[in-house]
Formats: sequence, structure tokens, C-alpha cells
Amino acid sequence: MIRRPNSVIGVSVIVACAILGIAVWVLLQMRHDALERAQESALNVALLVERDIGRNLEVYDLSLQAVIEGLKHPEVINLPPDLRQMVLFDHSATAQDMGYLLVLDEAGNVVIDSKSESPRNANLADRDYFKVHRDSPDIGLYISRPFEPRMDDVTGASIALSRRLSHPDGSFAGAVVGTMRLNYFRKLFAGMNLGANGSMALMLADGTMLMRMPYDSKAVGPNLMGTANYARFAQTSSGDFFGTSAIDGVKRWYAFRHIGNYPLILDVALATRDVYAEWNHRAWIIGSLVAAVDFVIIMLAALFAQQLRHRLTIEAELRSLARTDGLTGLSNRRAFDEIAQTEWQRAQRSKLPLSLLMIDVDHFKGFNDLYGHLAGDDALTAIAQCIGQAIRRPGDSAARYGGEEFVVLLPNTDWAGAAQVAEHIRTAVQALNRSHVASTHQVVTVSVGVTCTTERRFATLRALINAADVALYEAKAGRNQVSGRTAAAKITEITTASDTPTPNTSENC
Repeated sequence: MIRRPNSVIGVSVIVACAILGIAVWVLLQMRHDALERAQESALNVALLVERDIGRNLEVYDLSLQAVIEGLKHPEVINLPPDLRQMVLFDHSATAQDMGYLLVLDEAGNVVIDSKSESPRNANLADRDYFKVHRDSPDIGLYISRPFEPRMDDVTGASIALSRRLSHPDGSFAGAVVGTMRLNYFRKLFAGMNLGANGSMALMLADGTMLMRMPYDSKAVGPNLMGTANYARFAQTSSGDFFGTSAIDGVKRWYAFRHIGNYPLILDVALATRDVYAEWNHRAWIIGSLVAAVDFVIIMLAALFAQQLRHRLTIEAELRSLARTDGLTGLSNRRAFDEIAQTEWQRAQRSKLPLSLLMIDVDHFKGFNDLYGHLAGDDALTAIAQCIGQAIRRPGDSAARYGGEEFVVLLPNTDWAGAAQVAEHIRTAVQALNRSHVASTHQVVTVSVGVTCTTERRFATLRALINAADVALYEAKAGRNQVSGRTAAAKITEITTASDTPTPNTSENC
């Protein structure tokens, strides 16, 4: 059982800290799980969008390649316009958000139009998708930067997918161009739930923004090359990281992927505030509950410690009462026996002197008969105070030995020092001037017997006490005096009597 109040509080603090530690570990695990679930969701969204875009681009690219293959056959070109349209252009060209398929000659003029049997009068030689094929024969499929179509029947920002047309000798013969409205990406992104502050973006490999959610027309077209996030997008084909958006300054977790072999980068970003929103709510609840539990534990421990202190104080008082003489306030006989045994053993080990004073009130029985027992008790109390004031060292101790007899134990004190203390007690008692007409000195006095281990060798503690008793007997022969050394000869005659009690020399007359 814990007997120290501070230990109770210490244990409660340890328990509270353990509970807090477990709660923190659980909350950190929950935070990690929340991030993992959000990341898994974002990766699934990125994969879904990537596959949708990749599939549509592949279908559209196949339409471009079909046109190129058809144009290689002169008989196809010589077909009537309506049949030529059916052969060159499949139904993918008419899908929603798909613009038009055009065949451009080497000068950039529209020669075949998927929307009309009669090609519209337009020259697109200034477009990037025309210039790149004219200048680079091996570019393959090219995806253009966003632009506003010049065709009257086509509205909304678009991009173009184009491939080069070549003459049999490999020289530039024009380009096949298919347009795609950016609205397709906007609708695709809008169907994805990324939280209140999440974002999704599609950009060209050179950093040109094609579409972003949340949608802002001003965010379409700018180039992000040079930003920290783009630098990470360009390093690997896929990955994830925590970063801050250069567009709105929101801190997000980014998952990005390069879409197939196309020069496109898709990123799905979850705002950290959205990822941890639910966790924050639960953390506040759990944290509050744990804090309340810890507070209750510590408060209960404090109350218990307070009660324990009170109990220990009472127990200490009871122990003190059990070892204290109720009248004089000095130690009682039982306490003296324990203290004396301890000091005796210490003196035997250390070879240091140990002195003992036996004090007896002179003619005390006569005092009680003349003045009454209450006056006798007052006299004993006053004498005890004199004794207590005479011994000032922490190791010195005094006790009421029985009746009107007192005993003083003086560790590490030789006979001369003990005699000086004894004389101080004797004179102090006499100085009380407490009237005692039955005494030859007319006041209350004491006789003191002194003995010390430096005067002779004592086999046992009992022998030391007996020696002090003999010295007291000698002192009482003259009353109001200190005796001890002149009784040494008599003390040596006591041999085995060290274990046999000597007659009580207390004054009884």
C-alpha cells in the first residue's frame, strides 16, 4: 500500500500521462489512417480520370490516323463528297464536345471538313499545331495549347489534336487536325468529389494549363513552368507530395500522373484542411474526454493524498503520544528503552562515549503530602522543562523513567560533559524556587547520578543503567547534588547485577 502522499500524486500523474500517451498514439494513428484513406481516394480518382481521358484521346487519335490512311488512296479522294465524308470520318468525330476534323494542305488551307461536304474557307497556317508539323517531321501526335475556334459553328475554348501529312517523298503535305472542347474536361472534373478545397488540373507537358477544378477561366492557358509543383510533376511519370498551390496558395496533398504517352499531366490535390477535417473534430472530442479523465484522476489522487496526509499526521501524533509521557511531554519509559538500545549499539560500534543521567526529585512524597498531587504534577512538569532546556543537541534525549524519576541519555559525551549537564539541570531546578518546607533546602531540588562508558567497561546497557542508579543513590545521600565518579569503586563491585535490577532508589519519604 502506498504510504506517501507525493507517491500517490506521482502515480496518478504517471497513469494520466499513460492515458494521454495512448490517446495521442490513437489520434496519430487515426490521422495517418485519414490521410491514407484520402490518398487512396485521390489515387482512384486520378486513375479513373486518366483512363477516361486516355481512352478518348486514343479514339480521337485513331480517327486522325484513319483519315491519314484514307488520304493515301487516290480513289478515296476522287469519291463523291458525301461518300468521301463517310469513308474518312467515323462517328467519333461527331461525339459531344468533339469539334471538327479538318484536313489542311501545305499552305494551311482547309481542304476537307468533317462538318461540311464543302470545306469552309479558312487558313490555319498561324496555328501552333500547323507550324509544329511543318517544322518537325517526326513530332507524331501533337496536342495544342488552348485557343478560341474561328469557326462560326464552334464555340468555347478548345485544343487540337493533329498529325502530319506527308507526300510520298516525305515532304510536308499538310496536317490532319481534330478539335476537342475544353468543356469535356470541365464536365469530367466536375463529377469528382475532392472536398471543399480540393483541386484537379490537366496541363500540357510544357506546363500550359488546360483545365482546373474549381473552374476559373483565368486559370486556363497560363504556364506553370518555374513553379515548385510543376518541377515535381516534370521529374517522374507519377508520384505524390505535399505542396502549396501557386494559383490559390492552399496547402494540398498532390497525386500526379502523366497520361499514357500523351504530353499531358494530370494532378489530383486534396486540401490538408479537408483531409483532416473529420479527424480534427474527433480529435477535439477525444482530447477533451482524455483531458477530463486525466483531470479527474489527478484531482481524485490529490484528494486521496490530502486524506492520506491527514491520516499519516494522525498516525504520527498517535505514535508520538504512545512514546510521550502525557504529563511532562518527555519520552516515556518505552520510548527511552528503544532510544537507549539504539544509542548503546551505536556507541559499541563507534567506540564513542555514552553518558547517562539518572535524576530523582528530592523528598517528593513529602511534597505531595504537603501540597497535593496537582502541585506535584506542576512541579514534575517544571522539572521536565528544566531538563529539556539543558539538553540541546539533536542526539540527546530525556525521558520520564517512572514516578518522580527522570533519565537523560547523552551520546558522544564524556563524564565531564555529562556532569556539566547534570549540574546545569540541578541548578535550574533549584532556581525555580518552588517552595518545599519539608526539604532541608526549603525548595524543590533534584539529585543526579552520572555514569559514562569512559569510566569503566560495561558489558550491557542494563549495566550502564544500573551504574547510573548507583550514582543516583550516592547523590541522594546528601540531596541536591550530582554524583557519579566517587561511586566508581562501588560500581565495580556490581558484576552480574548488570542483568539483575537494583532496588529502586526513588525518594519515597
